[in-house]
Amino acid sequence: MSGLRLGVQVEQLPFTAPFRIAGHVFEHQDAVLVTLDDGVHRGRGEAAGVFYLGDDAAHMVAAIESQRAVIERGIDRGALQRLLPPGGARNALDCALWELEAERAGRPVWALAGLKPPRELITTFTLGAETPEVMAAGARRYAAARALKLKLTGDPALDGARVTAVRAARPDVWLGVDANQGYSIELLPRLIEVLVSARVELLEQPLARGREADLEGLDVPIPIAADESALSRNDIAGLVGRFDTVNIKLDKCGGLTEALAMAHEARHAGLDVMVGNMMGSSLAMAPAFVLGQLCDVVDLDGPTFLARDRTPAVRYSGGRIWCDEVVWGGARRRAA
Repeated sequence: MSGLRLGVQVEQLPFTAPFRIAGHVFEHQDAVLVTLDDGVHRGRGEAAGVFYLGDDAAHMVAAIESQRAVIERGIDRGALQRLLPPGGARNALDCALWELEAERAGRPVWALAGLKPPRELITTFTLGAETPEVMAAGARRYAAARALKLKLTGDPALDGARVTAVRAARPDVWLGVDANQGYSIELLPRLIEVLVSARVELLEQPLARGREADLEGLDVPIPIAADESALSRNDIAGLVGRFDTVNIKLDKCGGLTEALAMAHEARHAGLDVMVGNMMGSSLAMAPAFVLGQLCDVVDLDGPTFLARDRTPAVRYSGGRIWCDEVVWGGARRRAA
């Protein structure tokens, strides 16, 4: 790939309300926007990084700027995998390269990836960890949702009340919970008892990264998904026999290139596949939507938390997400 002009900027994406998970409260997100321009075609990528790894906007910008000369001389996705480690910086660049390649080829990203034409996807809509009453009210407000995901905090009694309240408010929806590493193996059985009673269909990351072995031999009638325990392909082998599903996020693994490879490797290992997000605008959801075409569970509601999104934007309707190619992925010039 010949010479490129690299653009890097940080944008603050304010939330409509504070968002709570185990141990953290978020009021906005700093996103890194990357553009790659060859003078005729342009590719874009957005990354939020991974807060629990210290992968913030300043870290991402520094990583990208440290390789500016190499990038601007011309780089492809294969070389990028060797140039930068998994994380937000590589994600933003990788997604920009995918769109640039699609623009040059006059073909959408899904076609370049060897996938079938995309379809609308049922997505989960996430309820932050609030009081049971507030979460139940939130569940009712998501009237069109067909799938909900609840954030938990590691308190079995309170989390149980949260789950019970939401299930009572929405007896019709697929329900998953995300503990964000908040539990110990000793407390987990108390939570699981409530989850089974409430017909919860997925338990995400109950234990801290590094405690995966504690799940071996645990008889759990609910599928368990690895999130923080599954950062990149290097983690897949260690999930087998401990988890049932791997939650792939582009900010964790470093872009769509690695995410697609992770999905195929997870399938080969007998694991189900989920796509998630670290929040972000429609520009961040669009490449994840491509990955979502391969997934059993889709969690791509990030823009719904923002006070404002980009235009054009992904569409949420009837509990589903749809991303047109004009949002990202290679049709911008043809649609102009």
